[in-house]
Amino acid sequence: MSQPFDVAAMATLYANKSPQDILKFAFEHFGDELCLSFSGAEDVVLVDMAWKLNKNVNVFSLDTGRLHPETYRFIEQVREHYGIAIEVLSPEAAAVEALVKEKGLYSFLKDSHGECCGIRKIAPLRRKLSTAKAWATGQRRDQSPGTRSQVAAVEIDTAFSTAQNTLYKFNPLAQMSSEDVWAYIRMLELPYNSLHERGFISIGCEPCTRPVLPNQHEREGRWWWEEATQKECGLHAGNLIAKN
Repeated sequence: MSQPFDVAAMATLYANKSPQDILKFAFEHFGDELCLSFSGAEDVVLVDMAWKLNKNVNVFSLDTGRLHPETYRFIEQVREHYGIAIEVLSPEAAAVEALVKEKGLYSFLKDSHGECCGIRKIAPLRRKLSTAKAWATGQRRDQSPGTRSQVAAVEIDTAFSTAQNTLYKFNPLAQMSSEDVWAYIRMLELPYNSLHERGFISIGCEPCTRPVLPNQHEREGRWWWEEATQKECGLHAGNLIAKN
């Protein structure tokens, strides 16, 4: 199904296209081989748009074992709402057990979230993407000005491509703002995570996510004990811009 194309040229061509146009392009090239990442937050907009183009859309979600109960219920809501299978990926039990045995359940509060995220999120994602040709995410440029401001509509995933497999990555919602996303959700009465009603904007694992105050940026609710420049778990490492 997939055909090679000039990624740089397509990134320029689709930079100002609608999310639906970007998804159409992705499905034209990859069909059912395109997989969608669904995080249990506003990614429902991505799922809705993709499902309307392809009822066989391949959706997966990462279950770190530390998600809020509301997030688990929301994933099930989305599954039932669209009548789709959602592949829920879990971390390797042995790796989690070894980390907890050595450092306890809250080691990330002392030595950063990188190791825990690596085991609970990055390793399962790498396992999934090692078999994929392309994936689509709900990343938006306004989510984190420091690390996501340069998110492209289409790119080569430098973090998860291998010598044997070039992985294409699509970010159809890159240009949408938080206001755009919520206008879409409200207009179409889509299901959403009930945590949003309690001040949670960016939703991750339960120990590492908290509500934000008025006028705080949404990423300030993630890993709040760390520097703002570190507020990524590694799923989208290719966003990071090298600085001198």
